[in-house]
Amino acid sequence: MAQIIDGKKISNEIKEELKDKVLSLKKDGVEITLAVIQVGNDPASSVYVGNKKKACEYIGIKSLSYELPEETKEEELLKLVEELNKDKKVNGILVQLPLPKHIHEDKIIETISPLKDVDGFHPQSVGRLSIGQKGFVSCTPAGIIQLLKRSGISIEGKECVVIGRSNIVGKPMSMLLLKENGTVTVCHSKTKNLKEVAKRGDILIAAIGKPKFINKEYIKEGAVVIDVGIHRDENNKLCGDVDFDDVVDHVSAITPVPGGVGPMTIAMLMHNCVDSIELL
Repeated sequence: MAQIIDGKKISNEIKEELKDKVLSLKKDGVEITLAVIQVGNDPASSVYVGNKKKACEYIGIKSLSYELPEETKEEELLKLVEELNKDKKVNGILVQLPLPKHIHEDKIIETISPLKDVDGFHPQSVGRLSIGQKGFVSCTPAGIIQLLKRSGISIEGKECVVIGRSNIVGKPMSMLLLKENGTVTVCHSKTKNLKEVAKRGDILIAAIGKPKFINKEYIKEGAVVIDVGIHRDENNKLCGDVDFDDVVDHVSAITPVPGGVGPMTIAMLMHNCVDSIELL
C-alpha cells in the first residue's frame, strides 16, 4: 500500500514551528507584516487570499489587505507597490495572480522589491535560486521539498522527473531538486516519448495542468509521485494531474488532491514572511 503524503499534517507542523518563532520575535519587539493586494473579485483568488489572511492570523503575522476594483489602472497598482516597498513596517508584498488583462503581470512582479518578494517570483529571486544564493523561493516548489524531506523520502542520487516547465512551479522545482543532489529531467508539451521519459523517475512531479492525465503507464513501479494539479472532474469532484485511483497501488508514495501540495503553498508563504526578517 502506498504511503499517502499528508500535506495538511506537514503544513500544520510548519505553521506550529513558525508560530513559536513569531512569538519569540515579538518578545524581542519584532513585528512581521504582510501586505496582500487583490485586484478584482475572481472567486478562486478571493478564496486563496482569505486562506492567506487566516494563516497570517494563526501564526501571529499582521496582514494588510488591499482589495482594489477590477478597473484599477496599472499606474495605480504600481504606485501602491512602490509605496509598500518604501514602508519599513511592511516585510512582505504579495500581489494575487491572475491580474485583470489590462495589467501586465511581469511589470508588477518586477516592481516589487526583491527584499519583500515573498512569492519568490521576482527575476532577482529566481536568479538567486539558480546560482544557489539565499533568497525567496517560489512557495509551491519549496513546499514540495518539505513534503519529501518530512516524509522521509531522500532526493539525493534519485532520478527526478518534472512534468511542466512553468516559471512558478516547473523551473524552480527542477533547480531545488538539483540543489538536493537529484538528477533532474524536465518534460513539457514538446517532449518526445513522454511516457518512457516519465517512467525513469524515482520521483515524479506532475505540474502539467491536465486533469487525471498521468496514469500508471507514465510511472515507474514504486516511484514517489507528487501531484501539483488541482481541477474539478466530470462529477465536480476535486482531482489532480494524476489519476490517483489508477496509480495508488503502483507507487510507493503519493500526494492526494486535495490535501497534498495545496496546504504547503500557504505554509511556505508564511515561512518566507518570517524569513524576510533576515533579508530586510
